[in-house]
Amino acid sequence: MPNWGGGAKCGACEKTVYHAEEIQCNGRSFHKSCFLCMACRKALDSTTVAAHESEIYCKTCYGRKYGPKGVGFGQGAGCLSTDTGDHLGLNLQQGSPKPARPSTPNNASKFAKKMADVDKCPRCGKSVYAAEKIMGGGKPWHKTCFRCAICGKSLESTNVTDKDGELYCKVCYAKNFGPKGIGFGGLTQVEKKE
Repeated sequence: MPNWGGGAKCGACEKTVYHAEEIQCNGRSFHKSCFLCMACRKALDSTTVAAHESEIYCKTCYGRKYGPKGVGFGQGAGCLSTDTGDHLGLNLQQGSPKPARPSTPNNASKFAKKMADVDKCPRCGKSVYAAEKIMGGGKPWHKTCFRCAICGKSLESTNVTDKDGELYCKVCYAKNFGPKGIGFGGLTQVEKKE
């Protein structure tokens, strides 16, 4: 039967499609307003459409309905989809049901867990982040806290000594913890024992 009064018929609604509102896909014509995914009803364009025979889908729904099935398929590598496919007329959960995912006792966010793992400075007790971390005595310190406990002199790897979890410059360490006697620690006489 000849088509006397207009354009082609829309592949979705079967009404006449005039040239100004026509979108062609897979040899068929559609109204711009009818060019929707048959499953989720999302608007399509030339970059998001996937055609299967006389049906059109968005790429996500097409993958769910006609793509490979199993863990990691349909939404990108490494993803586990919990989509049952009910809106597509699919029964993806054939066989035994999947075991429930174990839940963590506390529902802390990844950020909060990461914050709990941040090292604490022994001097001030605050968090030490990588950009400000200096290791001394096997512990992380802030650059501003990396000072001698006695004189307050800023320390470096060449002049730092540690004792009982505290940092000292070599001079203060020698005076306070080094050997006593003539020539040691700035003393000029041998200390007498009582």
